[in-house]
Amino acid sequence: MVTEKSMGQLLWWVQRVLFTGAVLALGYCGFILVNAWIFQGRASHELESRLHDRRAASTGPLRMGPAVLPEVQAVAPDGLIGRIEIPRIGLSAVVFQGIGKHTLRLAVGHIPGTVLPGQFGNTGLAGHRDTFFRPLRRILQNDLITVTTLRGEYRYRVVSTRVVDPSEVSVLRPTANETLTLVTCHPFNFVGAAPNRFVVFAERLREPTGGSAD
Repeated sequence: MVTEKSMGQLLWWVQRVLFTGAVLALGYCGFILVNAWIFQGRASHELESRLHDRRAASTGPLRMGPAVLPEVQAVAPDGLIGRIEIPRIGLSAVVFQGIGKHTLRLAVGHIPGTVLPGQFGNTGLAGHRDTFFRPLRRILQNDLITVTTLRGEYRYRVVSTRVVDPSEVSVLRPTANETLTLVTCHPFNFVGAAPNRFVVFAERLREPTGGSAD
């Protein structure tokens, strides 16, 4: 027979277990976030070091000319591609090759099958909505995006955004000009596996006449 006392003890233990589980979950999330930001700091420092060495080797600042053919690569042996920055919304994150779970936990990922920045076609980048790409919820048309790679710097202007079904891969189709497509989950505040994808479309800003750097 269940007494009031035993019921109270059971409820106390249930509350204790739930509280402990919540603390452990928050601790794990905190560890993941701290680990990601430490990785970002190290990768950003490594990128700056490589860019410095490249500039020194070329005896001057890198100048961005016309788009290059897809065969020309700009990926470091460890997969480091560069950094994406959107100043108005406070987004800055290093970009690595691939969109596996490990990569997206630590950085923004370059979507395989899409070209790299500075090449003709559509460059696709993916990031988690609750970490690096969370600021995208405030993105607006005409916002400026800068992608710095081991080859140099590329600037883009946001032209539109869309919410699509995860199966709508046409957003990553090749383009005739230089475009940038950012993909993250949507809605941003959804708990669990989000049902949609938020997509940002941007076009590269052309280099001014006279050959100055982008």
